[in-house]
Amino acid sequence: MYFRFSLSFRDVVELMAERGVVLTFETVRQWCLNFGQMYANELRHRRAKPGDTWHLDEVFLTVKGKRQDLWRAVDQHGNVLDMLVQSRRNKQAAKRFFRKLLKGLKYAPRVVIN
Repeated sequence: MYFRFSLSFRDVVELMAERGVVLTFETVRQWCLNFGQMYANELRHRRAKPGDTWHLDEVFLTVKGKRQDLWRAVDQHGNVLDMLVQSRRNKQAAKRFFRKLLKGLKYAPRVVIN
């Protein structure tokens, strides 16, 4: 629970106590030190693989009185691939978003829809 959700050690102890499991926050901390990295790697491995069709969307927002552009990429299954908020809307900003998106996923899509 500590790695899957953003809970403190004491929150995990409280949730386990509700289910009848008695332990201390130190026990949870030791468990995280011993098995946490292995569990995090397994979660990363089980994450859904993104599809090969990407839908791109651009939305205008107002943040602290200034107009911002929100770029968002979603695959055909609805998984959010990446988001980027920028103050500029030009060719360089679009290239920056694509570069960031392709670098993070390490493969190119078959189809891009905008």
